[in-house]
Amino acid sequence: MASMREGAGSAFALPPTRTEYLREVVAGQDIGVVQAPLTPWQRLANQGWLRKGLLLVAIAAAWEIYARRLNNPLLVPTFSSTLAAFADGFRGAEIPEKVLNSVALLLKGYAAGLVLATIFTSLAMMTRLGNDLLETLTSAFNPLPAIALLPLALIWFGLGDISIVFVLVHSVLWAVALNAHSGFRSVSNTLRMVGRNYGLKGPRLIFKILIPAAFPAILTGLKIGWAFAWRTLIAAELVFGVSSGRGGLGWYIYEHKNMLDIPAVFAGLFTVILIGLLVENLVFRNIEAATVRKWGMQS
Repeated sequence: MASMREGAGSAFALPPTRTEYLREVVAGQDIGVVQAPLTPWQRLANQGWLRKGLLLVAIAAAWEIYARRLNNPLLVPTFSSTLAAFADGFRGAEIPEKVLNSVALLLKGYAAGLVLATIFTSLAMMTRLGNDLLETLTSAFNPLPAIALLPLALIWFGLGDISIVFVLVHSVLWAVALNAHSGFRSVSNTLRMVGRNYGLKGPRLIFKILIPAAFPAILTGLKIGWAFAWRTLIAAELVFGVSSGRGGLGWYIYEHKNMLDIPAVFAGLFTVILIGLLVENLVFRNIEAATVRKWGMQS
């Protein structure tokens, strides 16, 4: 009984008091080094452009070594001879002229494809019939190679820019519409309700909530549409030749292939790759940095 009373008494005992003390504030410069500074090599290794540049240099060196060992310029010219042909094409203004012709035609088809993709995606988001229409057309036409429509385009529109623009629209439309539609459908109901709680309706809800939330998917669609349009254009110019009296990069490659000027052919291919890298790193990368990365949606 005595032990039970002692246990009950200890259960109601007051907690121990903690002594109060005051610590002095230490200045930041007195703390010392919290994180070790990076070495010059580590700083260079953190630069993405430098790592990618070194990879390109390694690929170019491997190309040069392989071509010299093969010693057959009709199959694989050396990287140095390709650069020489590339420089000659620029000095003669032949490559810049072909690039301008191709890019001008590409922008027409890309812009038209974006407009149609916006219309189809808007209809799909507003009505159930529009959603069924987009899903049906995407399932039917997205697997169809755009270059396969070129013979029909030549019959319908004849020899001209419209035929190539038609196949470019096909290559852009379904990729952009499919990704944009998937992005809008993946927006959570929580974000939608947050927007409505702030009084957002109609266009304000679309531009302030839906488009920012779906923009990673939209940007992916823009990239895929650009890549599809660019390679479709080069393939169409290889088959189509000169459009409206003006040839593009595809025609430049085809023409020099017929003359067995293989270094110039590789120079044309090198130009195609270079333009793709420039668009990806100067256009889409800046758009991504100003939007989805700035919003914290990607690392």
